[in-house]
Amino acid sequence: MEKVNYCECLDSLLPVRDALDLISGKWKIQVIISIGVGNHRFSEIQRSIPTITPKVLAKELKDLEQHRLIKREILNSYPVTIQYTLEPYADTLTPIIQSLKEWGKSHRKKLFALT
Repeated sequence: MEKVNYCECLDSLLPVRDALDLISGKWKIQVIISIGVGNHRFSEIQRSIPTITPKVLAKELKDLEQHRLIKREILNSYPVTIQYTLEPYADTLTPIIQSLKEWGKSHRKKLFALT
């Protein structure tokens, strides 16, 4: 087996780490999925994700906006309404989320088959 040098390894690890830093954690993917299925207001997103607190949701929304995955829009209405939508760039996560979903289903079957 050919030994991979240090630089080649970093070329693979750094982009993966960057991606995982963005989408890892308990909530970010769930927030993206919630907005993607049509929950655009803060309260709708919060209701769709059991146990997320308003403080955590606000932080996750801000992080996703900074990474240009979602857009925060203030609507000219009374009372003022804030709406969240996915940026087109978020569509690049669709195959990743789908793969994670399929892997998760398969993994659950494997785990529960062992018990």
